[in-house]
Amino acid sequence: MSTLLIILIVLAMGGTLFALIKGIVAFLQTTEQDLKSADGGISRSAERQNKAMFMRVGFQAGAIVLVMLFLLLARNN
Repeated sequence: MSTLLIILIVLAMGGTLFALIKGIVAFLQTTEQDLKSADGGISRSAERQNKAMFMRVGFQAGAIVLVMLFLLLARNN
């Protein structure tokens, strides 16, 4: 069981890293025109950045839950 949890933790950490890089790339691709053309709404670039941020937060939360579960199981053994 602990092997499975470690694999899932590593996958969640990889997902976090992927989402972080995706968000940084979206941020770096933002142009001045994207910022000015929002017309009071959210620009496409901002939507991509927000989506990547929420994905990163989700992966981080999953990794934290898995680590807590791993520690609880290790403590009981």
